[in-house]
Amino acid sequence: CLTFQLACCCGTAACSLCCKCCPKIKQSTSTRFMYALYFILVTIICCVMMSTTVANEMKMHIPFYKQMCKGIQAGEMCEKLVGYSAVYKVCFGMACFFFLFFLFTIKINSSKSCRAYIHNGFWLIKLILLAAMCSGAFFIPDQDTFLNAWRYVGATGGFLFIAIQLILLVEFAHKWNKNWTAGANHKQMWNGLLALVTLILYSIAVAALVLMALFYTRSDGCMYNKVLIGVNGGLCLFVSLVAISPCVQNRQPHSGLLQSGVISCYVMYLTFSALSSKPPETILDENNQNITICVPEFSQGLHRDENLVTGLGTTILFGCILYSCLTSTTRASSEALRGIYATPETEVARCCFCCVPDGDADAEEHVEERRGQTVIYDEKKGTVYSYAYFHFVFFLASLYVMMTVTHWFHYESAQIEKFFTGTWSIFWIKMVSCWVCVCLYLWTLIAPLCCPAREFSV
Repeated sequence: CLTFQLACCCGTAACSLCCKCCPKIKQSTSTRFMYALYFILVTIICCVMMSTTVANEMKMHIPFYKQMCKGIQAGEMCEKLVGYSAVYKVCFGMACFFFLFFLFTIKINSSKSCRAYIHNGFWLIKLILLAAMCSGAFFIPDQDTFLNAWRYVGATGGFLFIAIQLILLVEFAHKWNKNWTAGANHKQMWNGLLALVTLILYSIAVAALVLMALFYTRSDGCMYNKVLIGVNGGLCLFVSLVAISPCVQNRQPHSGLLQSGVISCYVMYLTFSALSSKPPETILDENNQNITICVPEFSQGLHRDENLVTGLGTTILFGCILYSCLTSTTRASSEALRGIYATPETEVARCCFCCVPDGDADAEEHVEERRGQTVIYDEKKGTVYSYAYFHFVFFLASLYVMMTVTHWFHYESAQIEKFFTGTWSIFWIKMVSCWVCVCLYLWTLIAPLCCPAREFSV
């Protein structure tokens, strides 16, 4: 097993665990897992750099801390290794790492090419390269100019990452409805499932709308909250009516309430998240004391243990980012971004249609038995996902992590302990994302009407 692990680190062998009882793993899955592991490692380092608690603990418990900081030229108290500027530099190195591999893997269609071998192996060398890129960013001359320019690059990449995820959410909603509708042609059970899931989705959306109106508004004040809740609720109703309108149904028979139900739930989630991220409003009560309004009273108690809330919330958030990266890099998702979708004739109804792995046809083509985990080489006939697109998504995710950890445009006062403290920039980013999602879905509905000469397969 040690021989295989050395081949994984310094050669082209696929990575696997030494435990024989572990389930089989595909080479394509192993490769994506390793890149995700690198992403997680750098993300954790960024969170540590933004933590004042960790910095204070290091000062107290590390012997000769001051001398060590001077020795590595990181400032008198290692101030160059903490704060938003340090996160920008580390994420610059990670972004350059993934962008380099994006350029390196463009137009790879065979896993037997030299470039494909490098993409799927040499993990120790890649780790050293990643560490060198992240460290080298600290030696870039004219740091102020670099940080100012890189901030705009990060914001652009972060917004693009959000846009890609919104596009794939709309594609997911259409694919779900199309897949289950294909099953309804053979079994009535799928019609029942469609109706049940649609009812559940709209029940969740309506319940969320009512609860937000109860807890985030009051009779006097909270005008922002009232307007936004009303506008977003009206948008959900509007797209639902458009989806079942006769003119849309004539051009797109697969359009229905399931897709609009998914979008409505996501809009309500973004609305709730935005309202939770909005800076609190305060007014003077009858005793001339400041009181916080427009937020649920029970939410104030949830933030008493800030370290627990921040740790749990940060883990969930970056887990969602990682899940989005991995699920959006399948060949079907990358083709969806270019407007290429599976034809209805090829759809096979499944309850877990979104988890169907790529390359099932040749997954068992070559199985390598080891003393440890068994590896399935599932790319002998060709790549099962786009290597270049995979690295490009992680490049954008690196920029999104950089902007999220540093509170987007409130970077100077950013701390990981105050990760969920409301800021206007985060509030408006979430609200705009909500409206962009609605516009994208609405365009997929009316595009066939606006461009009747074109063929749309969604």
